[in-house]
Amino acid sequence: MTRRAMLWLGGSALASAALAPAGRAQTPEGTPFSYDALVERARRAAAQEYAAPEPLGAPFSNLDYDTYRLIRFRDRNARWADRAPGPVVHAYHPGWLFAETVTLHEVVEGQEYPLSFTAADFIYSGAAKEVIPPQTDLPGVAGFRVNAALNAPDRLDEVLSFLGASYFRALGQDNLYGISARGLAVNTAIAGDEEFPRFSEFWLERGDDGSDSVSIHALLESPSVTGAYRFVVSPGMTTVMDVTLRLFFRRDVAQLGIAPLTSMFLFGPNDEGPFQDYRHRVHDSEALVLDLGETRFVRPLNNPPQLANSYFGAQSPRAFGLVQRHREFADYLDAGAHYELRPSLMVEPLEDWGTGTIRLIEIPSELEANDNIVAFWIPERDFAAGDDLSLSYRLHWGMDPAPARTELGRVTRTLAGFGGVAGVEPRKDLRKFVIDFAGGPLAELSPRTDVKPRVTVSNGTVEGEVLQRVENGENGLWRLVIEVSAERGSTVELKADLALDARALTETWVYQWIRE
Repeated sequence: MTRRAMLWLGGSALASAALAPAGRAQTPEGTPFSYDALVERARRAAAQEYAAPEPLGAPFSNLDYDTYRLIRFRDRNARWADRAPGPVVHAYHPGWLFAETVTLHEVVEGQEYPLSFTAADFIYSGAAKEVIPPQTDLPGVAGFRVNAALNAPDRLDEVLSFLGASYFRALGQDNLYGISARGLAVNTAIAGDEEFPRFSEFWLERGDDGSDSVSIHALLESPSVTGAYRFVVSPGMTTVMDVTLRLFFRRDVAQLGIAPLTSMFLFGPNDEGPFQDYRHRVHDSEALVLDLGETRFVRPLNNPPQLANSYFGAQSPRAFGLVQRHREFADYLDAGAHYELRPSLMVEPLEDWGTGTIRLIEIPSELEANDNIVAFWIPERDFAAGDDLSLSYRLHWGMDPAPARTELGRVTRTLAGFGGVAGVEPRKDLRKFVIDFAGGPLAELSPRTDVKPRVTVSNGTVEGEVLQRVENGENGLWRLVIEVSAERGSTVELKADLALDARALTETWVYQWIRE
């Protein structure tokens, strides 16, 4: 699914939905449902051969981008709207990129009921009326979204969306859609084809006492793995999703990616690329943050000239995620996309994950319509047919989620360019990196404090470094300038922080430079 599609589908995320009544779509008698029963269903499914869903035929396969965007869900038909206050459910129409449907249920007092939709739940405008004739039977829906009183008590704004494979997205207060998450990544960017597990069936349950919380259970299926998922969602300034999963393996898996995140980085001051653009930055996320307890890494993102990988070995990580730190319109100057409003997303393990690796994948891209950043956790153990895995974690979506904060001095800016000094011919054989640190203990230090930079470079050579306190009122700004040389074609790994008497004062800046 392209970013063009995702941006359009999420275009009404901050638009209000009317509090209108709608009928409750359920049969008179339900069927008992529990997460434990879903786990057993996933376990049994893993012992059977995978059956791929049948793709949709005409007329749904005849929808293209232009006609699909002329189909809208009727706000007044939102499920659960008759039980206000609280969240409501909208559906996504099948067709176009979404050639497979999902099955929806609602759960009430431990009983499941079908949650069905018909063509009458959608508005067909213009050419869409000709492609989808009146009274067409829908084979199902492509996915769903949940609206709640996120930004104002008198309107229902979109909070989360599940659409396509195992992709989903959520918003905190005042956010616009950007970064996405997935249920699972299987064999991503290794030899052979990547496998995309899909959520094939969902069970939705409203919170008690009219709260905006909602619980979502999902069955995950793919040729190599089945899974039972539970998402407990609490919308707010930071929207929190507690995720519990149980996986069962049909086949051996070469690489398992837990809590995968997908985002976009086109350019920024650290990597301007060839773009002749009036905007200063174009990205949904600007850095990977990895909290290991004693050390906290910040890795600014790149749009590399070739596929790039970074691996961070970790023992029981506290959190990791992709963040958007620059929050002013002037940082981006995009009056349409408003990248300053894209959420950061942090993953917080709710148990000891043991030993593993955070993998960051950066894919060359010429368009902001492409998601080109992927990050996930790889457990150290192998997974073979017949194995199972249980994990839990918490997802934090918002402007400044708690796991993205720190009491250390923060990496506030990364700039890069040719080496040398101003006023003379630039040194194109050198790469200059300017890293600004501010906040935390740095704000209390005088310019005369004996702060020391700690710089290491792998596969390159540090040709010079300078550290200075910048008196500009920016919460104790210290600027570190590094000049590095390397052989052409080298992949250079850099690391730097600031210390006082061997005590770290700041986050640890890490970076990958591919010397062209």
